[in-house]
Amino acid sequence: MFIIGGIIIISIVAFIIIIINLTNMETQTKTSAKDFFINLGAIIALGFFVGNLLSLLFTIINKAYPLTTGYNYYGSYSISFPVASLIIFFPVYIFLMWLLEKNYSIEPEKRNIGIRKWLTYITLFISGFVLAGDLVTVLYFFIDGQDITTGFILKVLSVLVIALAIFFYYIYDALEKTNSTYRKVWAAGSAVVILACIIWGFSVLGSPRTQQLLKYDAQKVSDLQNIQNAIQNFYSKKGTLPKDFAELSTLNYYINKIDSQTQKPYEYAKTGVTTYNLCAEFNKESNDKNNINIYSLKSWSHPAGYYCFSENINSNIYSKPVVYPVPTQ
Repeated sequence: MFIIGGIIIISIVAFIIIIINLTNMETQTKTSAKDFFINLGAIIALGFFVGNLLSLLFTIINKAYPLTTGYNYYGSYSISFPVASLIIFFPVYIFLMWLLEKNYSIEPEKRNIGIRKWLTYITLFISGFVLAGDLVTVLYFFIDGQDITTGFILKVLSVLVIALAIFFYYIYDALEKTNSTYRKVWAAGSAVVILACIIWGFSVLGSPRTQQLLKYDAQKVSDLQNIQNAIQNFYSKKGTLPKDFAELSTLNYYINKIDSQTQKPYEYAKTGVTTYNLCAEFNKESNDKNNINIYSLKSWSHPAGYYCFSENINSNIYSKPVVYPVPTQ
């Protein structure tokens, strides 16, 4: 969210800079449309690839070092969007920065245009603010006596290292201490870090095929949860469990009873007055023992292969409805 907010702020300020340049053309180097959009595009690309790099790292850390206490939403960990964004936006950023340096070598006075200085200092401001916030978070957790877990430390270090790298690059750029070699080293180092994070992500969460299979499993669990809700509603109205999906559908509940991967129906079996099984075929084992559905407070962890969740209706909550006698005349 802070990345989106930063982009919005940058965009607003950039348009203000256009107005300033239009009213001060005689005293400043004129900013062309090309200068404006290349500078703005470079900063937006920076924001996107940095934001998605942090998203990738946080997802990997959450998977590799899960919380040992507390309830989490059920769901698969996905790094597809962060990885795709990094593959696209990092080269875009490098290309736009190369265009800027090429223009500066031809017209050195372009280094002093308003749009470049404003965006540089806004980037410094945001990265400095993030650094301060990161340190405040660490100090707060320490003073408040909260657990300093390995995952928390890795997240803090991720933010710290990335924000420091951006801050020092742009402070050197603002002081005009950068050169071609420095920029190439920074770009190469960033590329190595991003590639290492992507490889780490796939090693922890699996290949794209594994991600696809995990998404199938997440959809299956979501479907079973919806079926469970429908069964509970059926019991609250009828005072009994449905015999099968056909009877469940008599109350016009819209539920997905078909596995989208195998195109086979899920299995429902009544095992008692208030007990039943919901079964499906899963691709991968769910190792997240603390993944609790926020609504039912029930774990939906499962092994790979065919598996049945044993469910039980709480008759104290879903009691049989009271039928009042019709008064006689």
